[in-house]
Amino acid sequence: MDGFAAVDFEFARQVLQRGIAALFFVAFLSSLNQFRPLLGENGLLPAPDLLAWAQSSKRAAGLIRPTLFRHVRYTDRRLAALCVGGMVVAAALTAGIPQLGPPWVPMICFLALWLGYMSITSIGQTFYGFGWEMLLLEAGFLAAFLGSDSQPPSTVVIVLFWWLVFRLEFGAGMIKIRGGREWRDLTALTYHHETQPMPGPLSRQAHLLPRWIHKAEVIGNHFAQLVVPWFLFAPLLGLFVPGPVPAVVGAVAAAIVIATQLWLVVTGNFAWLNWMTIVLGFSAIGAPALGPVAGPAQAQGQGGSEPVGAPWIIDGMPLYWVVLTCGVGLLYIVLSWAPLRNLFARRQLMNASFNRWQLANAYGAFGTVTKERIEIVVEGTMDEDPDSATWHEYGFKGKPGDVRRIPRQYAPYHLRLDWLMWFLPLGRSLDDWFTAFLVKLLEADAATLRLLAHDPFDGERPRWVRAVSYRYRFATRAEFRRDRARWVRDRRRPVMGPASLRR
Repeated sequence: MDGFAAVDFEFARQVLQRGIAALFFVAFLSSLNQFRPLLGENGLLPAPDLLAWAQSSKRAAGLIRPTLFRHVRYTDRRLAALCVGGMVVAAALTAGIPQLGPPWVPMICFLALWLGYMSITSIGQTFYGFGWEMLLLEAGFLAAFLGSDSQPPSTVVIVLFWWLVFRLEFGAGMIKIRGGREWRDLTALTYHHETQPMPGPLSRQAHLLPRWIHKAEVIGNHFAQLVVPWFLFAPLLGLFVPGPVPAVVGAVAAAIVIATQLWLVVTGNFAWLNWMTIVLGFSAIGAPALGPVAGPAQAQGQGGSEPVGAPWIIDGMPLYWVVLTCGVGLLYIVLSWAPLRNLFARRQLMNASFNRWQLANAYGAFGTVTKERIEIVVEGTMDEDPDSATWHEYGFKGKPGDVRRIPRQYAPYHLRLDWLMWFLPLGRSLDDWFTAFLVKLLEADAATLRLLAHDPFDGERPRWVRAVSYRYRFATRAEFRRDRARWVRDRRRPVMGPASLRR
């Protein structure tokens, strides 16, 4: 680092800008495919109803985060246009096109992604109530101030990315230490691979590993989340201590964060949470040996065509850009007090925002691990009498159903309906959206059926639907050799129904 300019972190900037933009592309694609059947005009939880409620009083309006749809009437077509526009901008940033211009060009592009996606999450209700939504938004906001290829990245902004990774990882570690006993007695991973919301194709193999490996996983997790994040800030010592050691320490810390996240990618489906953490981890990897990506002007700190030593150029960056990024740094100093206190609070909040713009948030995941996997299975029948009927299962894309099917890898794509199905057995009662979902199945609603992997009635309306719960567990190696089934399940109890639209 060299004063205001993080001259050794050009490679980090390239990974951050392109990686964050690519994940925005996935997020907008996920919304394009799923928002309308879940939250659209005829969705399970219609967003227009929420917006109408927000307009009913000032108190209600204050509970809704900023969204363009407060000023422009929501329609499904406008939602689709917003998603497509977001995908176009994200694709351009991933290709590095706006970064070829002055720094305010990629800034406008990232701020457009930030505001556009916030407009979706603000009305997304329970289907968008995940920590990685606010993580993407905060990362997108910070990425807006990484600049362009015409000058080095700002030291202030690079350090803010380290602070983001610290809150993300250390916050998750503290949540676990304060959470379930299983994290303290090192048994959490004995259950987690099996009971996580959406297993991946290798989750069963991970679950069947020896118990001592599961304990080692927990120890490694505690080390990666509670110890390693402190060393992400080591490159700052390079401002005072000569030599490569501070940068190497920061890079090693980042590599450990990235490696642990790659293991989570291999063994589960956590949407873009792990992928985003991997991208953010590169912020602490200085790679001066790679040289400037954009050209020699950047390495020389010339800021494009401006003469070296000109009063409007500081450390190779335009003066207005130095002022702007320092202003962002000051803003974060103010906003970070609440999440800093939260990290060390006895009642630590997880995935919480302390301001309407979702900046400087608190993060965390899996403070407790469920010991048993209960799945809600939805069935339908064409028979008249539900008591003597033959029932057929609806198949979901990601969540367990068919015991012989290998779980698929979907991350970083987010299957929102499947994730919400995992939460159902954990609540005291079934959510309103699930009742609406059963009604849509009875109506054979085409948009809703496209969210599923299998409709047993090929678009025809069933006469009855019901929901039953099963206990699922991974088959042992012996059970798999005998039955060729990857899951073993047993019937637990009826949950809802039978229900019908016909009297």
